[in-house]
Amino acid sequence: MQIYSIFNKWSQTSLVLRILVGLVIGACLGLIVPQWAGISILGMVFVSALKAIAPILVAVLVAASIAKAGGGLGPRFRVVISRYMLSTFIAAMCAVVGSFLFPVTLQLSDVVEGAAPGALTDVFTNLVTNMVSNPMQSVSQANYIGILFWAILIGIALKLKASQKTIDVVQDLSQVITQTVKWVIQFAPFGILGLVFTSVSESGLEVFTTYGHLVLLLVGCMLANTLIFNPLISFLMLRRNPYPLLFTCLKESGLQAFFTRSSAANIPINMNLCKKLGLDEDFYSVSIPLGATINMDGAAVTITVFALAVAHTVGVE
Repeated sequence: MQIYSIFNKWSQTSLVLRILVGLVIGACLGLIVPQWAGISILGMVFVSALKAIAPILVAVLVAASIAKAGGGLGPRFRVVISRYMLSTFIAAMCAVVGSFLFPVTLQLSDVVEGAAPGALTDVFTNLVTNMVSNPMQSVSQANYIGILFWAILIGIALKLKASQKTIDVVQDLSQVITQTVKWVIQFAPFGILGLVFTSVSESGLEVFTTYGHLVLLLVGCMLANTLIFNPLISFLMLRRNPYPLLFTCLKESGLQAFFTRSSAANIPINMNLCKKLGLDEDFYSVSIPLGATINMDGAAVTITVFALAVAHTVGVE
């Protein structure tokens, strides 16, 4: 009971505050006792745990949500998917503009030669191949395109052929995995502590100054997309002031997503927020997992900024 009471108090403390404390402690330990390499295990365990459970969560949650969802959601999902794609495209464009206005160069120790796609057909072929890859392999390798494809098909099959008891079992399984992810997220401060310790112990405070420009560019592009372009899309759709809802989402979900660096692991937090806002469960139980796998604004910014940073570093026009 005492252990449960301690864990309960720990869970009730603000996650962002705990993460910030972990970040500071990790940096201090990295400077004071860099030889304590065992601390880095905390970061590796946390990241490995998120990578392991997040694909399973997406697969089960999407399948269960589609199996449970009522009819008439098709037109609404077409609107949501189109806005997801628009938002991701705008995020990438914002990163392109930012990278040319404030070019960044990197210190590359090892450059690996690789073959880039020769044509658009190569990209499309890779996409289709990943989509229809073995479902178990997709889960084990965190191939979210394949996970989403098979989860949708299985969800539709469950809806058409399975009994209500079977659908309820899948729904209960999704809730069990969701709870597991919540438990993993509670240990994010220790993971952040280990990750920061590893970076600071290996590179010192130079890790913050050397890559400070790059971090500012990444965060600046993300903030521009979050505070300007996404609210603009929302305003054009709703004709209402989007900022009260935006700041609620940032407080309840955005900060946790930023520090844990995992859209999939943030699904339970977003689901709870939708429930708190009184939204349609049939709708958000599908749109939230879907958004976590295809509406990757942060990934679009990161990939674009790093690609252009490498191009600037090696002198590619």
